[in-house]
Amino acid sequence: MLIMSLAVVFLVAGLGLALGGGWLVALDGSPYYLVAGLGFLATGVLLLRRRPEALLVHALVLAGTLVWAIWEVGFDWWQLGPRGGVPVLLGLLLLLPLVRRRLAVPTAQGLAPGLVLGGVVLASVAVAGYSMVQDPSAVRGALTRDVAFPLRNGVNTGNEAGEGEWHQYGRTGFGQRWSPLTQITPANVGDLRLAWQFRTGDVKRPDDVGETTYQVTPIKVGNSLYVCTPHNIAISLDAATGKENWRYDANSGMNPDRQHQTCRGVTWWETPATPPAGATPEQAALHGRALAECPRRIYLPTADARLIALNADTGAVCSFFADNGVLHLEQGMEYNPAGYYYSTSPPVAVDGKLIIGGAVNDNFSTREQSGVIRAFDIDSGALIWNWDSGNPDQTAPIDIAGGERYTTNSPNSWSVFSYDERLGLVYIPMGNRVPDQLGMDRTQAVEEHSSSIVALDIRTGQKRWVRQTVHHDLWDMDVPAQPVLVDLTRDGKVIPALVGPTKQGDVWVLDRRTGAPLSPREELPAPGGAIAGDWTAPTQPISKLTFRPGRLAEADMWGATMFDQLSCRIRFRSLDYRGQYTPPSTRGTIVYPGNFGVFNWGSVAVDPERQVLFGMPTYLPFTSRLVPAEAIPPRGEDEKASEQGLNRNDGAPYGVFMGPFLSALGVPCTAPPWGYVAGADLRGEHVVWKHRNGTVRDMTPLPLKIRLGVPGIGGPIVTRSGLAFLAAAVDDYFRAYDLTTGAQLWEARLPAGGQSTPMTYAVDGKQYVVIVAGGHGSVGTRPGDYILAYALP
Repeated sequence: MLIMSLAVVFLVAGLGLALGGGWLVALDGSPYYLVAGLGFLATGVLLLRRRPEALLVHALVLAGTLVWAIWEVGFDWWQLGPRGGVPVLLGLLLLLPLVRRRLAVPTAQGLAPGLVLGGVVLASVAVAGYSMVQDPSAVRGALTRDVAFPLRNGVNTGNEAGEGEWHQYGRTGFGQRWSPLTQITPANVGDLRLAWQFRTGDVKRPDDVGETTYQVTPIKVGNSLYVCTPHNIAISLDAATGKENWRYDANSGMNPDRQHQTCRGVTWWETPATPPAGATPEQAALHGRALAECPRRIYLPTADARLIALNADTGAVCSFFADNGVLHLEQGMEYNPAGYYYSTSPPVAVDGKLIIGGAVNDNFSTREQSGVIRAFDIDSGALIWNWDSGNPDQTAPIDIAGGERYTTNSPNSWSVFSYDERLGLVYIPMGNRVPDQLGMDRTQAVEEHSSSIVALDIRTGQKRWVRQTVHHDLWDMDVPAQPVLVDLTRDGKVIPALVGPTKQGDVWVLDRRTGAPLSPREELPAPGGAIAGDWTAPTQPISKLTFRPGRLAEADMWGATMFDQLSCRIRFRSLDYRGQYTPPSTRGTIVYPGNFGVFNWGSVAVDPERQVLFGMPTYLPFTSRLVPAEAIPPRGEDEKASEQGLNRNDGAPYGVFMGPFLSALGVPCTAPPWGYVAGADLRGEHVVWKHRNGTVRDMTPLPLKIRLGVPGIGGPIVTRSGLAFLAAAVDDYFRAYDLTTGAQLWEARLPAGGQSTPMTYAVDGKQYVVIVAGGHGSVGTRPGDYILAYALP
């Protein structure tokens, strides 16, 4: 019975491998699976006949597998395992005495096949053991500890408010995510303990859209923290104890057409003691009212396209602002479908202005809201200027009452802005025009500004420069991250620079006065072959400092076993892929890096003194397939908005079906690591170290804490003491790293997914590190409503 069962296993496995392997060969893929399948079938037949040659045939298959696997991927355990795991396991079963004794041959004659198979199994185990202690994906090195630019009076950090403060999303208008605090160090970070915990009470609801996420970074002013929740509740906490001071619920309601239900942060403003120079009597009177009613303010963006002014001390609405405290952001839109437009990121408050963009649903319709960037008076809410990427030269306020409207579907900016008050510039990371994958009807203005970083004059909104990161973007490669501003030393000179991470993995290091790269840029050839009526750019830009992955090959396909790995190889050969920037098609296209990008809204953290960068590059391919409009089924009654699955593109000739490139078992089709932490030198613009990050602890039914290097979305911070803090990965941990080497120094288990960016501050001489853990709908981490503060005992 045992021999019969084992024979059936070989026959079934062999049939599957032979059929799938034949299919793969027909697609011009590796012949290994066909050959291995035939070997499995031969072994199964020999077992049915109880012949000892079954062991020899399997030994030959296993030896061939070992040689082939090392030739394809080297000594990488996580790639060798799926290739050799099943053959080795079956070899061990064949070596069982119960099996060998039942073979129709005398013991003496059956000894040699067993020895041969045993030797090959032993060699396979030895290779596996050796590969387990290798890490071929790692880049080892050490960032410089030298201080290139000692900070004096806040120079090189932006609008510095004090060492213990964190007044804006990225701490200051420069967005560096760097703190000068030094109480927590690499030597004592292992002693961090939970100091306090707060639960907001805002948890994901059954009727929420899929991407309901906690992405908020608290800000800290004086003795108070300020946060917002996914459903737009603003909360003030005591920074030392975590006790609630006040809360305000914006009652933004629910809408199944929202692709995102999130709030990344709120904006702080303190009313100056005197009116601005040249203020009219009306402006001076309004300033006096603001000073009396809301001397300190919080501005809350909402999911129903409002911006609300609140008293930072009490949570009361500031009635003098806009329409009784509420600014309606849908004004001036030609089309205004509910749920398609909202602001997920905090606006910039500078020079008496609130500068704000907005998120526009990806791939819903050709009649969506504009991506206009607007500046409003911070007291009255009056429109001061508007910069519409579809009409970029006209920045004077449009005549809304007279019927003027912004450009429909123009490229938008949904992320966080940075600004330099001395240069008078605000820096905008731009998305692209929807539909993302169809570029047939884009105007010259849209082409120029899509997927770019744009510098606007804070006073007038006029464009000062634009740096495009993708030409004719057909892959949703919008610039997702807040640009980081830092002064860099080059050849004895100090250059005001901008560091711009992108989804492609490029990190653009630019002169922020002009947008010119500090190092020569290149244009690389890109694949052609767009659908009829569209076109592709012949070349695409690449920066000197880049975390781009290499071109995918069939050998990069992965799976938990050789069988789902084979299915991924077949899918790889079946889809259209000719390298990065392969255009969308009705056949289906691999998009790599995928829509989550190498970097996303979490951006990177930069130490302005050492002039080094800490980031979390992620590598996860996606697939997209264009669907003719006539083939799109009617919308379901309970259908909810999502960036994954079928995106309808109402009014366009094609919709698009998109999602991560996964195997039949739901794991990525590409080999790990999928997520890293990395350090780079900004003076030389090169990667210094890179290590896999995160475990599969929360990705599998079994709580296996295996450091595989998992995807993540969120951002890091760094401190003057040489630490980096990051959660973000899809396992529920908050970690500290040595900024110099990338070594992990500390971790804490989180009660929910930590897909946010931490922050740090000091109160009464004590340094705290805070992370919000509420989960992320798109990556499937555990939802929650936690704010957690850690400190030394």
